[in-house]
Amino acid sequence: MTGNDAEADAPGERRTEPQLERTVTLTGVELASFLGHRDQLLADLESQHPNVQFNARNDVLSIRGETSAVRAAEQLVREILELARRSGTVSRTDVRAIAKMVRDGDGPRAAITLSEPILTVRGNSVRPQTQGQREYVNAIDANTIVFGLGPAGTGKTYLAMAKAVQALQRREVSKIVLTRPAVEAGERLGYLPGSLEDKIDPYLRPLFDAVGSMMDQDLVPKLLANGTIEVAPLAYMRGRTLNEAFVVLDEAQNTTPEQMKMFLTRLGYGSKIVVTGDMTQVDLPIKQSGLRVVTRILRGVEDIHFAELTADDIVRHSLVGRIVDAYASYDERQTGGPGKLGSRSSGNSSTGHESTGEAAPDTDTTDITEGKRDR
Repeated sequence: MTGNDAEADAPGERRTEPQLERTVTLTGVELASFLGHRDQLLADLESQHPNVQFNARNDVLSIRGETSAVRAAEQLVREILELARRSGTVSRTDVRAIAKMVRDGDGPRAAITLSEPILTVRGNSVRPQTQGQREYVNAIDANTIVFGLGPAGTGKTYLAMAKAVQALQRREVSKIVLTRPAVEAGERLGYLPGSLEDKIDPYLRPLFDAVGSMMDQDLVPKLLANGTIEVAPLAYMRGRTLNEAFVVLDEAQNTTPEQMKMFLTRLGYGSKIVVTGDMTQVDLPIKQSGLRVVTRILRGVEDIHFAELTADDIVRHSLVGRIVDAYASYDERQTGGPGKLGSRSSGNSSTGHESTGEAAPDTDTTDITEGKRDR
């Protein structure tokens, strides 16, 4: 055995993988915008592949490092480039989403999956930014009732609103109805001053803001005035039949089982319902959430889909995902059970889910805080 052989076979010593350098020509994009301020894209690429060197010169990006790492990095760069060509822009969230899809073996579909816009608003496209979000949007297209479940920041409500506006623009529906239960998020707001509309407004303001961000600012007041867009508390849904409408129920974790049954049975001909909520943020005084109950009752019913988004789908600051996971881990330690939604998407499978029985009949209520009276 030679000295070199002995050195190569030394126990515990890592074999050095052959080095490889590849180049990608950055055509079809506006270079400065693609690379970002102070070459932010290169920094994001290096955070995904710390053992690979990225260098941009003119319109050529060179990638150098160990062979396997370079090949993975090249695939990431090419998918990012293709997304930029298709959609015009690439965000840091897009980079993280594509990197995850490449790691999971979905790299060849990443650009196509993430590039299809739902809406274009004032030159900006509204589109899913993760694989989970894309599956959620596809489920809305394919089913009459969809439940979007997941933590804060996963785009549950925003994407549902975008699909509602898209359906109205395509004349698939004649109106949009946006609703949420009027339940305080831990604070006691008491008797608010002003008219009934003034009292309701704080609860519904997020829905007004979302609509305003997706449509022409001058058009929204007209559509609200003529009833094409309706924003109302959940209590106002009682006794109605909603035909040819796209209906979004937000913050559904704060419905009671009776309210959830009442709402779902408002469904009329030619309508679609999307229900969004986060099981970890129930603000009801009694933690019997109608959203939690309905997941056990309606799984397996045809034309109803439960889409479960996770921390991987959060498109706010990256720290939000870590906060959600930290709380989930804490809850798991406290209760001894799973603290986060584990599956990417839960379709119509009813395996392992038993019905808890029929919800109680509708009961009349006119209290603006949906059953929370001051005593």
